[in-house]
Amino acid sequence: MPQKQRIRIADGYEADLMTLETLIIGSGAAALNCAEHLHELGAGDYAIVTDRLGAGTSNNSGSDKQTYYKLGIFGDVPDSPIEFAHSLFDGGMMHGDLAYIEALGSAPEFFHLVRNGVKFPYNRYGAFVGYKTDHDPRQRATSAGPRTSMQMFSRSLKQVRRNGAAIFDRHEVIALLTSGEGDEKRVRGALALKNGDPSPPEERLVVFNCENIVMATGGPGEMYATSVYPRGQIGSHGLALEIGAIANNLGESQYGLASTSFRWNLSGTYQQVIPCYYSTDPDGGDVRYFLNDYFHDMGRLASNIFLKGYQWPFDASRLQDMGSSVIDYAVFNETDSGRLVWMDFRRNPQHDKGMEPFSLDLLSKEAADYLGKSGASQDTPIERLRHMNAPAIDIYRDNGIDLASEPIPVAVCAQHSNGGLRGDIWWESNIKHLFPIGEVNGSHGVRPGGSALNSGQVGGLRAAQYIASVYNGAPPGKDEFLSLCRPELERRVKDIQRHQNAGGAARTNRSVRTDIQSRMTRHGAFLRSGRNIGKALNEAKMLYRALQKDGIRADEDGGVATAFQNEHLCLTHIAFLETIQTYIAAGGGSRGAYVIEDPQGRLEVETKKGKELPHRPENEAMKEEILETQRDGNGAQFRVEAVHRRPLPEDDSWYETVWRRWREGDIFD
Repeated sequence: MPQKQRIRIADGYEADLMTLETLIIGSGAAALNCAEHLHELGAGDYAIVTDRLGAGTSNNSGSDKQTYYKLGIFGDVPDSPIEFAHSLFDGGMMHGDLAYIEALGSAPEFFHLVRNGVKFPYNRYGAFVGYKTDHDPRQRATSAGPRTSMQMFSRSLKQVRRNGAAIFDRHEVIALLTSGEGDEKRVRGALALKNGDPSPPEERLVVFNCENIVMATGGPGEMYATSVYPRGQIGSHGLALEIGAIANNLGESQYGLASTSFRWNLSGTYQQVIPCYYSTDPDGGDVRYFLNDYFHDMGRLASNIFLKGYQWPFDASRLQDMGSSVIDYAVFNETDSGRLVWMDFRRNPQHDKGMEPFSLDLLSKEAADYLGKSGASQDTPIERLRHMNAPAIDIYRDNGIDLASEPIPVAVCAQHSNGGLRGDIWWESNIKHLFPIGEVNGSHGVRPGGSALNSGQVGGLRAAQYIASVYNGAPPGKDEFLSLCRPELERRVKDIQRHQNAGGAARTNRSVRTDIQSRMTRHGAFLRSGRNIGKALNEAKMLYRALQKDGIRADEDGGVATAFQNEHLCLTHIAFLETIQTYIAAGGGSRGAYVIEDPQGRLEVETKKGKELPHRPENEAMKEEILETQRDGNGAQFRVEAVHRRPLPEDDSWYETVWRRWREGDIFD
């Protein structure tokens, strides 16, 4: 367990000093998995610090049958780690060695979850049968149902508690502490504020003195106004960007249709049962079956709704030839004009404006065959959903919504960040002893659905292995630690006072958060443009400078801890916008989950309404690049540099050589 002492860090400011070997920031599936592996490997004292246990994405998100992507391990269809790695690597913007490592780790980490009790289904032979997910050439995907990541979280938490790990709940980390400069810079600890305590900040500070920090804080969902992330999901990228950590691919994110009253991804069966889409005015009147304005016939319309099931994320390439992403585009146009969009499982798609009535007989062969093999020929979407996937109905009922008696509001929402902090093959940042894992890590490119869950588990294992084998020394004593970190602690106290003493000219927490969310939803989501990204970036930088100068009024809307969250979120959205602007200026085109609007673009969306949304095609050459973003100094400036991605390795290892290197620890060099 961590050793506790009382220290003075500045005039009038004392804190509890917790000394331990490894601090894990975050408490989702990736964080807990890393804690499990640290325990298994005997990696000394470790602890978890989290702003609210159970409040993150892992325990609060899912879909119809939330996917976990792993190596194919059933039947006679051949698969191999290098084939798996190709599926991750070929989408672009990912280092080949990381793709190979995630492939190799997928089976061991999957079976680790099985041993923990996550209820992945298997057949009478014990085979964990798979299915295809988006961008998946094989049947590698599996699922434990709508609550896959919830089960991962709960089962791992149970094991972590059984192992006796210390958990500092209701603690907001407001700064990472470092020593050294340049390539020698490393983390030394962290400064946190206890939340839920009415005492003033100077009486609820906690300082962590540690050798290693594992950062598993998730994605920056709170950057967006239209988001399916759990409310309050910050991501904490700004904590690391602030100290000079390099980020990868910050422009690569994922967006998809989701319900907005209860935040839940509407992929898979929710779409395959072909519900009715319609829009209304804000008061619920003026019903329009708006998809009828885009599609020429009911067969194409209904088949594309079906295809949203396993083509769920918005995909720029599926705007062409009346593909399934036309539905996302149509939904966005309705919501952007101030209307509400609804999904109704009580009714099939409705016909008007010369559209023929809905019939299963009008579906494409792909859709008809799928529903036929599934026995889903019932008259209404809710009956088909009940037949194919009753738990998908239950998850809404558990949250006070009955899909059999009411429609749900939907929108195109920010869903996952594929970019994040850079990590090497052991998931260590350029800041030594700092290990970003899970969604906060930037290893993800354009990749198969469900692979992010695997990436978080493999990253947790790799970080734990390196810490246990290489970074297993004791942290410095109190006096040495304070000599290294006191100047930084004193500076952080001044930051606290800046927010405490913020005057009437300063922004409130709520207004800052709203400003950031509005800007990112307008300029950094799935529709982007070179015409206005520069203006948005300048406004973001002006906001950050104002916060640095005036602080944020901390007497309302969450207090000092939330002020630090907003300051870090502001820095994060600057880094995102800077990366997006650099990509567009370098000739980057539409790819993955976003469109680059361009009046001179040679692609357009052609629907029943005509041609619109001119945009750039993908620049295939840029798949070979990874954009690295790093703060330049202490202000709002960032450098963005394109680096060539590392290729897939040719692994022709010889057992006797590997055995010797493993025994001698050379594999960590």
